[in-house]
Amino acid sequence: MRLGQGETARPTTRLRALIAEHRPLVVPGCFNAMSARILENAGFPALYMSGYGTSLNLLGLPDAGLATLTEMALNARLIASAVRVPLIADADTGFGNAINVVRTVEEYIRGGVAGLHLEDQVAPKRCGHVAGREVIGREEAVLKVRAAARTRDALDPDFVLIARTDARGAHGGSLDEAIGRANAFLDAGADLAFVEGPKDEAEVERIGREVKGPVFYNMTGISPRLSAERMAELGIRVCILPGAAMRATIMAIHDFAMALKAGGPMAEAEYDARFKAHPMGNLHGFSGFDRIREMEAEFLGADSARKYEGGLGYAPKAAE
Repeated sequence: MRLGQGETARPTTRLRALIAEHRPLVVPGCFNAMSARILENAGFPALYMSGYGTSLNLLGLPDAGLATLTEMALNARLIASAVRVPLIADADTGFGNAINVVRTVEEYIRGGVAGLHLEDQVAPKRCGHVAGREVIGREEAVLKVRAAARTRDALDPDFVLIARTDARGAHGGSLDEAIGRANAFLDAGADLAFVEGPKDEAEVERIGREVKGPVFYNMTGISPRLSAERMAELGIRVCILPGAAMRATIMAIHDFAMALKAGGPMAEAEYDARFKAHPMGNLHGFSGFDRIREMEAEFLGADSARKYEGGLGYAPKAAE
């Protein structure tokens, strides 16, 4: 948790350093502040906010352009505020034309996000691994990236701008067009190029060979699964795994719900016993109650500890 435990270096600066150090930088996807904290606790140096996860988690709706800038930027800000590691966040199409893109970049930077990716789909967009996508013209897409880059440079030059094209899997699309757009986006000021939805390893190899700059890869959906070593060989600089944690969460909640329905309320007691034996089983400690007590001792004085005497329930640990 970030409560009183910030970092002196900006998240944008730290993300750029991580990208320079790791080849590739592998970044798991989160969908809210809690899932982000679990992934951070596991030791990942950077995180990714999934747009699909945001839409499904906040709205219960698919990734079909239904989440607004307000909702996406709010979720990104809450996640960035909950963790100390840098956050890359999905920014969909920028929620409008190039003018809307300017505001989107401003909102994400001011929310503490370290980087975002912006795509060239027609609005309303949809998940990059679902058929039915369309893309805007290349010139308009390039100008949107240029507007984003200009805004980045004015507010925080270290903010990482990732330009995504869905031209490979869109209606009437091709890999040739996608690679052409990726290079045009890099020329317009993007830091990394993101070709969404290559269908096999041969296409990934071609992207790594023909894109004239750092490649951002989305390992999900129809895209081939690759080891970190293979990605390094193919020239991939950053790889996200956006939906894996969300799918694991869906499975876990469903399985618990079915056990509860079949076994009645005592199924919760059985689950609680297993949870307490798990490495993450100290719920109150993980959520931050120990940190709250540490801060009380430091900033509220010795009298603040008296309320813990003789109390029932979890006893937060004081700092030693």
